Amino acid sequence: MCGICGEYRTDGALPDTRAVAAMADALAPRGPDGSGNFSQRNVAFAHRRLKIIDLSEASHQPMIDSALGLVVVYNGILYNYKELRKELQDKGYSFFSHGDTEVLLKAYHAWGKDCVKRFHGMFAFALWERDSGRMLLGRDRLGIKPLYFTSSGGRFRFASSLPALVAGGQVDTSIDPIALHHYMTFHAVVPPPHTIFQGVRKLPPGHLMEITPGGAQKIEPYWSLSYARTREDEACDEVEWKERVMQALTTAVRRRLVADVPVGVLLSGGLDSSLIVALLSELGQSGLNTFSVGFEAAGGELGDEFEYSDLIADTFATDHHKIFVQTDEVLPNLLHCVEAMSEPMVSHDNIGFFLLSREVAKSLKVVQSGQGADEVFGGYFWYPPLLESKDPAADYSKLFFDRSHEEYGTAVHHKYVTEDHSTAFLQKRFGATDAACGTDKALWLDTTVMLVDDPVKRVDNMTMAWGLEARVPFLDHELVELAARIPPALKIKDEGKGILKDVGRDVLPHKVIDRPKGYFPVPALKYIQGEYLDFVRDVFAQPAAQQRALFKKPYLDRLFENPEAHITPLQGSKLWQMALLEMWLQIHQK
Repeated sequence: MCGICGEYRTDGALPDTRAVAAMADALAPRGPDGSGNFSQRNVAFAHRRLKIIDLSEASHQPMIDSALGLVVVYNGILYNYKELRKELQDKGYSFFSHGDTEVLLKAYHAWGKDCVKRFHGMFAFALWERDSGRMLLGRDRLGIKPLYFTSSGGRFRFASSLPALVAGGQVDTSIDPIALHHYMTFHAVVPPPHTIFQGVRKLPPGHLMEITPGGAQKIEPYWSLSYARTREDEACDEVEWKERVMQALTTAVRRRLVADVPVGVLLSGGLDSSLIVALLSELGQSGLNTFSVGFEAAGGELGDEFEYSDLIADTFATDHHKIFVQTDEVLPNLLHCVEAMSEPMVSHDNIGFFLLSREVAKSLKVVQSGQGADEVFGGYFWYPPLLESKDPAADYSKLFFDRSHEEYGTAVHHKYVTEDHSTAFLQKRFGATDAACGTDKALWLDTTVMLVDDPVKRVDNMTMAWGLEARVPFLDHELVELAARIPPALKIKDEGKGILKDVGRDVLPHKVIDRPKGYFPVPALKYIQGEYLDFVRDVFAQPAAQQRALFKKPYLDRLFENPEAHITPLQGSKLWQMALLEMWLQIHQK
């Protein structure tokens, strides 16, 4: 787990090592255990290291293999690196380290670009071939690890975060109208390649990008998620599906124990994180460290789920840590939380993950987390109505979108109001999958797009702000592929995640399963009142906000008159969504 960045020149100039160093400095929180750099000919790489696998300096990066003529910077973990190492040794390769970075490097030499198809893990990397001068960038199948880039003239730069690219300078930070439409409509999800800045793009999950010394760029997928069922799948009954899910999830949890440091769990008390704890217990883990966070209640809404996390901690005898955040702690830390965001992310629980990660990082470097189960196994309220939908794209937008295109036109400056980009994107994506019904189409969209640029990005950004690695077993690609083939009726039964609940009944207290769906609650940011309302007013009163004039005053005034009356279908505050974007721009737009 680390931070990577670099510059690649195609115009004959030398790379700007000072700019690369500035990017690396911005990535320091992602890798507090070490740093390194490399520069030769038209390329310069830098790396910030968080030591998880092979704690020795033998796995220092950038990693150079002079015999093979390869240099790599890499962020992530290959859970099957030991098996791949053995396979490579049998092919005649020798190793100078005991980590997964060298395995990635030699796997590329042995199998070329197809090496990524052998990887089980989360990763983003850049690899330079000395002899050909080509550079290859790659990102894992589910986009768990981020990879941003900017390209202008003969200069190409990449980094693990968008702010790191900005720190390097010479980036167009004007607002991308398409990204703004997505942010304001698609619940702050900005699908790749777009970001809120015109000059920054992100590599889509499951894709490789190749750049040649002549400047040619090629982006191509190496993985796609299919919802087509095999004959074996069609023959499975409900009991067999449950057994297959249990086996695949157990494998996913076991894989994510690979580390040379202890591994804990972020335990919300919900089904997903509780299943991880239960399966770790069955795998023989004892003295497991678990962590929960809670907030003060607001607007009549409870701010914690300690009742359930305590139950799981007691049941499986974990070493449990409860972190209670007083409301007066939230505001002083909000700007730091927003500063840690690679892109503006509207979910209220960002601050929860941020403060939780701060505490966890004091004692651990690695945790498992339950993100992804809702998108993969059908846990959200908008999936059941789509099962028999005749127009799933239209029905999905009514259930998910924060505002209509007409309302968007009343909210933002007229220069950003063009086409209905979010509806067009949704219709195109719904037509691009082999999923047969509306529910599976929505699951495919959410797993490959929404999940990547909302919950997964949130967890990566908030944990890595404190040098903490979060592993997500529900995004094991083999488990995701299996879940895609499960009949949708089994996923959405029992008010969502029915098949996963069936798995849970074999190992968890039923009280944790048979309860209303919970979220990571931060009520103060949903019901904006008192000092929080004053804080938001101050955000829009700043000279930068006045000069930017991104939002129309009459629309803002309506929201300020009664913030609680303007809640999105996903139960988010429209006012907070706009304030968050403005805050992020004030911090990061240079």
